[in-house]
Amino acid sequence: MSPRWIVPTLLLVSTAVAHAGPRPAVVELFTSQGCSSCPPADAYVGQLSKRPDVIALAFHVTYWDDLGWRDRFALTEAVDRQNVYARNLRRSTVYTPQLIVDGLDDRAGTAARLAASDGIPVAITVTASNLQVEVGTGSNPTATHIPPSGDVVLVSYLRHAVSAIGRGENAGRKLEEFNIVRSIRKLGVWSGGNAKFSVAVGSLPTDATDVAVLVQGVGQRAIVGAAAQALR
Repeated sequence: MSPRWIVPTLLLVSTAVAHAGPRPAVVELFTSQGCSSCPPADAYVGQLSKRPDVIALAFHVTYWDDLGWRDRFALTEAVDRQNVYARNLRRSTVYTPQLIVDGLDDRAGTAARLAASDGIPVAITVTASNLQVEVGTGSNPTATHIPPSGDVVLVSYLRHAVSAIGRGENAGRKLEEFNIVRSIRKLGVWSGGNAKFSVAVGSLPTDATDVAVLVQGVGQRAIVGAAAQALR
């Protein structure tokens, strides 16, 4: 399951707006506390999390949990998402650590060539009780590579954690982890115009510190819009 590693407080109102034009690159890491090859990948996500032109997300999978250590951040939804990517990318199996850039590519060296690109604008507004998402305002998708529709996906994540590992391949280590995904939720579909969505902040996991919104081609294809915002 670990054949390779490729490296190349806002309680009132806060808003993040991605205007028509460059959007951040999205890097998804599939990882596990039980995988001895994963800590360098987790550290790389930590480095990427400092870049304003990148949204880096760490999805902890469950399939390492039977091998000596249960990852407290593991989600079955992360495994489901990785399995869809495996089919889309024509991979014969899933593995950790795996980096996928913009929903399209996990080949060697891809992450080293990260760059912002044109995309659908995404705005996130956070208040004490609500999270408002607006997609598509001011965009002109006919002038770009943007598809006519896409899924709008809300990802909540924990910005930073340190975990003491008691068993398994990383037994005795303290692992520093970044942008740990705590939930994945499809808000709806963007169909080429303007779309708005509302989510109760109280419905998000209590340990989530931030959210990202991804506009992704139907069938979990290319990511064509993205923004992130702190919850607190």
